[in-house]
Amino acid sequence: MKQFEEKKFNIPELKGISAKTIEEHLKLYAGYVKHLNLVHEIVENSANPEYARRETYRRQAFEFDGMRNHEYYFESFEGGPKVVSEESALYKKIVEWTGTFDMFMTIFKNLATTRGIGWAMLGYDKKTDRLIQYWVDEQHFGHLTGVSPVLALDMWEHSYVADYQPSGKKQYVEDFFANLNWSKIEENFENAK
Repeated sequence: MKQFEEKKFNIPELKGISAKTIEEHLKLYAGYVKHLNLVHEIVENSANPEYARRETYRRQAFEFDGMRNHEYYFESFEGGPKVVSEESALYKKIVEWTGTFDMFMTIFKNLATTRGIGWAMLGYDKKTDRLIQYWVDEQHFGHLTGVSPVLALDMWEHSYVADYQPSGKKQYVEDFFANLNWSKIEENFENAK
């Protein structure tokens, strides 16, 4: 059985998000990869494969989505911060959807500060040719079928509490966008189309 492999990310120094937080966060990501491989190993090596398969596949969505969500998140920092190109297809689609890029940012940041743990996501639905923002509880409750992730903002406390404390959630969101490499987000959008 082919194993899932932990990706390596080249993340520069970030504004407000410490190297220690990134280091600990990457360990969590590595755990998702490890446990996803364990899910598959259990199914393959079980004395009662049908029972194991049914029960373990329940866990698969959490581990798989935890792995992929974090890959979108960490990749968005690679290469350092870059502003969104007003000439990009993503920028034009955002403006078509919300009227202005600033309005999109207001809407998305509002979503990100939802109470509780989860992910603020921006995705693209190819079937309707539209951007959709959505909230994913935990790692897997809330993903929209057929919607490809474009932007993933981790709002689990492990991603910000060490640097910001619980009361600093809004500043973490601001710093996330200050560190964001929009060319990577634009690439995600192009790949989704």
